[in-house]
Amino acid sequence: KRNTIPMRPEKEIQKNLKQSFQAGIREVVFTGGEPALHPRLLNLIKFAKFLGYKQIQVQTNGRLFAYLDFCKKAITAGANEFGVSLHGHSAKIHDFLTSAPGSFNQTIQGIKNLKSLNQIVMTNTVITTKNYKYLSEIANFLIKLKVDQFQFAFLHIGGTVLKNQNWIIPRKKNVIPYVKKGLELGRKAGKKMMVEAIPFCLMEGYERYVSDVYIPPTKSYDAGYVIKDHTKYRLNEGKIKHSNCRKCRYFDICEGPWREYPEIFGWDEFKPVN
Repeated sequence: KRNTIPMRPEKEIQKNLKQSFQAGIREVVFTGGEPALHPRLLNLIKFAKFLGYKQIQVQTNGRLFAYLDFCKKAITAGANEFGVSLHGHSAKIHDFLTSAPGSFNQTIQGIKNLKSLNQIVMTNTVITTKNYKYLSEIANFLIKLKVDQFQFAFLHIGGTVLKNQNWIIPRKKNVIPYVKKGLELGRKAGKKMMVEAIPFCLMEGYERYVSDVYIPPTKSYDAGYVIKDHTKYRLNEGKIKHSNCRKCRYFDICEGPWREYPEIFGWDEFKPVN
């Protein structure tokens, strides 16, 4: 997208913010791509605060937040929650997955800066073949960084992921033991946690962390399109359930996996819970 679709104009985003606020929305997330690269991000955060949004989150790779001055400017503008992507507990893993040498150190510094300014920091770790065996180490690392919440999200298969599926997409059955070990460490440390894109049937004993039941109704403004109801999109287009899922006790609250996963690996891993 970054090479084919230009950044959205400030006035267009302001219009979206106004419309959503008038519709009763009081929480906004600036995401991307990388929103910190938008030259008018601080102005847009300030505008959201002016309108009266109560929760203003920036989802980011955290690299620009390695500069303390930028952190202070974002907070002064009105940002009060930060969702940072961290995909490894070491530069070797994180930098490989981001294809950006030095990004790990910048992201970590960004998290430290935000926490030093008493900000709410939540992290998202996308699970791949390169990092799933280290989820316990990643959890311990995040606990030491004193993040407020961390999430393990199974990668969404599409774009470059689909092109590189042979080496980047793990089987969920192999991932689950490591996910649970990481969650157990977080539980003992009293951390808020979530897992995303992993159905209930695979999370026995840790069902409370499945994000399906926590995701609020969301309207998404993308660079190329608008998703008016993100829940409907996930249920009707993005994710899928097998006919056997109707036998599962979690059928009514589970969204199922992203549909590309069973298209590649089939349904053998997913067993209805009675």
